Amino acid sequence: MSSGYLTTNDGAQIFFKDWGSKTAQPIVFHHGWPLSSDDWDAQMMFFLAKGYRVIAHDRRGHGRSSQTDTGNEMDTYAADVIALAKHLDLKNAIHIGHSTGGGEVAHYVARAEPGRVAKAVLVGAVTPLMLKTEANPGGLPLEVFDGFRNGTAYNRAQFFRDVAAGPFYGFNREGAQVSQGVIDNWWRQGMMAGVKALYDCVAAFSETDFTQDLKVIDVPVLVLHGEDDQVVPIDASARQAIKLLKNGTLITYPGFPHGMATTEAETINKDLLAFIEG
Repeated sequence: MSSGYLTTNDGAQIFFKDWGSKTAQPIVFHHGWPLSSDDWDAQMMFFLAKGYRVIAHDRRGHGRSSQTDTGNEMDTYAADVIALAKHLDLKNAIHIGHSTGGGEVAHYVARAEPGRVAKAVLVGAVTPLMLKTEANPGGLPLEVFDGFRNGTAYNRAQFFRDVAAGPFYGFNREGAQVSQGVIDNWWRQGMMAGVKALYDCVAAFSETDFTQDLKVIDVPVLVLHGEDDQVVPIDASARQAIKLLKNGTLITYPGFPHGMATTEAETINKDLLAFIEG
């Protein structure tokens, strides 16, 4: 099967792609907010050509999946991945998550059935906690995420243009090589999603504390983060996450933006491959 739908316990339809030999080692890609599995095109094609089975789903409320008005939080996201792994009978899989998808990977891997997961990768991930609290003084203030909510709920057509053309890919930096196609593709994916699901997901990616998830994961975890990530600042994320992992490796990239898996795919793919084959 090249693509299909999984129906979850609460009736949501989760769209997924499943390419390559079913006997090959599976790599599962988890996208960020407000995107879809299409955000992984450059990685899916690269690893498919290397002989891997590549899988990616549209998180509930996103892309071609149901525009859910409930269940748009991290426990249900992880439960959906558990259902997908069972549906596709995934064993010894590598789970790679970007941004919100990195949180989803941590939440899932901490709960996965034995034998399902071989390794995990967090790319520009929201782990361990994005929101500034007394216990997490390096986080971002609530007003930042209220801005995301308001922009999404009431003016997402313009807000999504501004995010993609600005901080997400670092296109607001002097000398940046701006790609209009990349901006348009981000906007296209964001506009496919259900606005209620995207609104709810802001709390899921900003207020979920993944500290305990990171602590219990015992498979090898690669943490990749751009040092010029303007969306998920590195000091409060990757540099904290690596301290909590039992078996973690951290690679940081000077000047790379949040959306580096797209703009710097050649570098990211090479480091992913080395980790997967290592």
